[in-house]
Amino acid sequence: MLLAMMSVESDAAHVTQVPVRYVTRQNFYRGYNQNFETQSFPARLMQNSTGGNAHPGKEDFFLKSARLGFRCWTVEDLPLANAIWGDSLVTRFVGGPFSAEQVQARLAREIACMNDFGVQYWPIFLLSTGEHVGCAGMRTRKPDERIFSMGFYLRPQYWGGGFGVESGRAVIEYAFGALGIRELYAAHHPENFASGKVLAKLGFTFTHKELYPPTGLMHTAYSLKPPAK
Repeated sequence: MLLAMMSVESDAAHVTQVPVRYVTRQNFYRGYNQNFETQSFPARLMQNSTGGNAHPGKEDFFLKSARLGFRCWTVEDLPLANAIWGDSLVTRFVGGPFSAEQVQARLAREIACMNDFGVQYWPIFLLSTGEHVGCAGMRTRKPDERIFSMGFYLRPQYWGGGFGVESGRAVIEYAFGALGIRELYAAHHPENFASGKVLAKLGFTFTHKELYPPTGLMHTAYSLKPPAK
């Protein structure tokens, strides 16, 4: 999906997949070989991603990088959602800022995406203080082909700290590792040069220009596939 304003400094992030309430990669592939082959990809993704609980508690991070923890959105998170999508600086390149009603609808869509496909733009927090940094994650593009869109939004006070690259690497490793996604797509506003730099650091390759209706502009699109084994 479209990448918003973000930091461009690179920090190597070691990703930790926390096993509590989540299926480990080893168990996921064991289960896939035994009984997942008859299920659709979204069903397999949901079983792996949520472990039967789509909304972990606020401190129950299912994914961690060196400095960040990822959890799922809940209906109580409207103030956090408004801090992202209601901010004119954060959303300037994606058609924002958005009204309170639009932010509430966006939060509902994120929760629905998690329920239906096991992914969303997960809210991210500093492990050291618990402060809300923004969100990062995926949404569907061609789920039956295991192709998803990736992106993230960072609150302005966290720009320039390497959190765009760090959260992006965590999402990429989780997508290609635990979830078995085949390809990731990302795009950004033609004037959002910082996004292009971050995507380059993450290994994305330019593919085409694509119309993004909220801005009415042709946004720059990229693709990333897992490394060959």
